[in-house]
Amino acid sequence: MVRSIDESDFGVTWLMSMFHADWTHHGPTAAEAVGYHLWDDLDPESVVAVRRDAALLLRLPSATIEVLWSAGTEAGPSFFSEGRTRATSGTRWMETLTGLCDTWLSRHAGADAAAAPAEWDGVELADTVLAEIKEADFLPDEVGRALTECVRRCTPDLAFRLLLRAIQQIGSASGAALSPEHYARLAALGSALRYGEFVVSEVRHLVA
Repeated sequence: MVRSIDESDFGVTWLMSMFHADWTHHGPTAAEAVGYHLWDDLDPESVVAVRRDAALLLRLPSATIEVLWSAGTEAGPSFFSEGRTRATSGTRWMETLTGLCDTWLSRHAGADAAAAPAEWDGVELADTVLAEIKEADFLPDEVGRALTECVRRCTPDLAFRLLLRAIQQIGSASGAALSPEHYARLAALGSALRYGEFVVSEVRHLVA
């Protein structure tokens, strides 16, 4: 059973992909840009998935959340300098996301109950996810540490999706390459985590 609705990314990592260089086209502040993507006809499952990820990330220190968010978006560390984003800290940003999701769900009666996500988080794959974090040696040490903490304090599922976002952003910016064997391991792990076709394939362009 595929966990993502349309075989693409989901949850906070889906939302992170929206924060590219032109994100302000969707709203003058980060919260308003998120509101644009949480449009009224969005599948309830998508909103519940974002909320669940954001709530999981609130288990981490604010600075760790900031490292993970910055590693997976084009905005970088400047995202939390307030400025045009109006985001002041990792903790506050995750609280903002959960609040936006709660507002959406309150407008759609029964959506939160109908779209309750599965409790399975790939716990038995924790060691495999940790091994892949170590294999991505082109990631800065602080990103590797933050991902490791996410495996242990959140879920292997969320940590792996955040790893893929970091590989996509940092790998592309640094000119890093993935071997076919490395990509095959990532794809196999994505299948074990029941991801759709287009989650892991976001990093396929790095294969050399």
